[in-house]
Amino acid sequence: METTRKIEILVGIFIAAGFAALFMLAMQVSNLSSFQNTAGYQVTAQFDNIGGLKVRSPVTVSGVRVGRVTAIRYDPESFRAEVTMTLDAKHDYLPMDTIASIYTSGLLGEQYVALEPGAEMEVLKDGDRVEFTQSALVLEEMVSRLLNRLTTN
Repeated sequence: METTRKIEILVGIFIAAGFAALFMLAMQVSNLSSFQNTAGYQVTAQFDNIGGLKVRSPVTVSGVRVGRVTAIRYDPESFRAEVTMTLDAKHDYLPMDTIASIYTSGLLGEQYVALEPGAEMEVLKDGDRVEFTQSALVLEEMVSRLLNRLTTN
């Protein structure tokens, strides 16, 4: 009877550890664990097509995360998507002619904004707009264009 009780306790501990591991995995996948309201400054960029970009998507420079996408809205005046990004305060060196591009992590992974610094001396400040952008490549559009070319030839 006593060994059965020990086995039941060990099985309970094992199941609790499994649930804890699943919870940690869910937090990593959902990006909630790395979402922090750190001090920083906001910049905006307008794109023709943002693809599957979402709020909380990473913003990177040379593959290093320097911020997060904090808002996405449609601008009815320019007919483009406006993406607001909060960049960490320690990354206050990005030039005004920085280029913002939307890329996909892996073949079908999540999308993120990659910033490529320019050469201008003046730097981005809170509230500035990144003027040079490259929209997301949408797989469906590329396949459609390829099929269009194949059928017209």
